[in-house]
Amino acid sequence: MNRLVLSHFSVVSCLGIGLAETLSALRSGRSGLRPCDFETVSIPTYIGAVDGVDDQALTGPLVDYDCRNNRLAALALAQDGFSQAVAEARRRYGADRIGVFAGTSTSGILETEIAFRRRDGDTGLLPADFRYRERHNTYSVAEFTQRALGLQGPAVAVSSACASTAMAFANAARMIELGLCDAAIVGGADSLCLTTLYGFHSLQLTSQQPCRPFDTARDGISIGEAAGFALLEREDGMAGDDAAIRFLGYGESSDAYHMSSPHPEGRGARLAMEKALDSAGLTPADIDYVNLHGTATKVGDAAEDAAISTVFGTATPCGSTKGMTGHTLGACGILEATIAALCLRHGFIPPSPTTDMIDLKARCNYLRDGAVRPLNRVMSNSFGFGGSNCSLVFGRA
Repeated sequence: MNRLVLSHFSVVSCLGIGLAETLSALRSGRSGLRPCDFETVSIPTYIGAVDGVDDQALTGPLVDYDCRNNRLAALALAQDGFSQAVAEARRRYGADRIGVFAGTSTSGILETEIAFRRRDGDTGLLPADFRYRERHNTYSVAEFTQRALGLQGPAVAVSSACASTAMAFANAARMIELGLCDAAIVGGADSLCLTTLYGFHSLQLTSQQPCRPFDTARDGISIGEAAGFALLEREDGMAGDDAAIRFLGYGESSDAYHMSSPHPEGRGARLAMEKALDSAGLTPADIDYVNLHGTATKVGDAAEDAAISTVFGTATPCGSTKGMTGHTLGACGILEATIAALCLRHGFIPPSPTTDMIDLKARCNYLRDGAVRPLNRVMSNSFGFGGSNCSLVFGRA
């Protein structure tokens, strides 16, 4: 794969708004999870909600896109000078040469849920002001992002469950390599809604306390929400920028073992990691830290542990940040890619504050307390329902 650089990036999650708040929370091990108080939901669980989203209504020419998912995206675009960096890139490359690759799984489902409450009692018709195309449609976040940034290049929506925004990186890399665009906006958003909260609860996958990745007593996930974006450019245009983070490689797989459970031996996860290493031209020994998918389900963590120990053995440091952020579903790829970039830039491995006792059956080198050390290359895993798997490799410039 041609080497690409994350020249700029931004993120919002329950850890905070922007990179500085996110970095502070990661370093201190502060979890953003809290008892569920979302909308009308009455489930005994914890969530990772982003505060202030309801105050970010979209107006003007983008008003038709106004929904929680796009509000999250807009909040991320407004952080850390990201929109300004894209404007400068637009002047360099041209608006038609920058692609948008945005992932999501929930999209604007909440808008539809609310619309169904308001449907006509006699006819059952949805309210006249309900806009499916601009709000619920999976493509909505890609089109919104493209219009918000004034871009005219390829725009692609990726919806592959919890691997969505990770696979957006792979799509962008291929499009740049094919010459269809010179740079790319990669990322996306996933927002809280009743469908996912009640849906995962019905599958008995939600925990009644903050989720505990790789804990011996782990009992399910905590659902969160997040949005984030990265500006991908070719490395040759970023010479001399020591702060830049390289995107070194990606690996994708579909193990198609079960609709909601991974292969117990982690075959799809292993294949994705091996492909990512091959794409980056690296060996397992070259990776300093693996950011695990680590959702805190009994089956999921065990399968990932089997895959990690097969590829990396028992020495490579590993950890999961979902005890702090919750599982942000389709947004976890961009959220954790940003976390990987912060770890590389600032030289640390985040702790896992909600993990009390590491599972004695786990074979990987899970660092519950994190560590402060220089990192050169990090792998980040995102695995989704139906066996959609994606591993990304990042490195210091």
